Amino acid sequence: MPHVELSLTDLGLVVPQRDPFACWVAAVANAVEPSLVIDQNETVVAMSPSCVTMLGLPAAPIGGSLRDGAVRLIDFSSPGGALTAAEVDKIPPLLSLKSGRLARGLIRVECAGSVYTLDAIATPIGEQGAVVGSLTFFSAV
Repeated sequence: MPHVELSLTDLGLVVPQRDPFACWVAAVANAVEPSLVIDQNETVVAMSPSCVTMLGLPAAPIGGSLRDGAVRLIDFSSPGGALTAAEVDKIPPLLSLKSGRLARGLIRVECAGSVYTLDAIATPIGEQGAVVGSLTFFSAV
């Protein structure tokens, strides 16, 4: 069988560089799965339509803070009290952002007048060791 070698470097093609963070933002904005992307400032930059629907929001809270935006993070007690700053730091999207590692756990949120318990799994977004955001997938519990 003949051996064929193809080299694209000799063609002088310029391959455009893509911003990985922007690619994740675009993917989540159109994703079927309930998902969220936050940037390094903990700002919501993308939320899938199914996540918006699951949380009963009128629209994605783009530009809002994950800490004190349209989604209120609450504890698992019966009255659903506010989380302390230390507890908020441990929710998967923020823990993944700060640690640069995969994070998973249950969170409880209040939004649009309803309370939801969610299983959240988050992964950092970045390249070459610099974390620029996190991507989180949710599942209602």
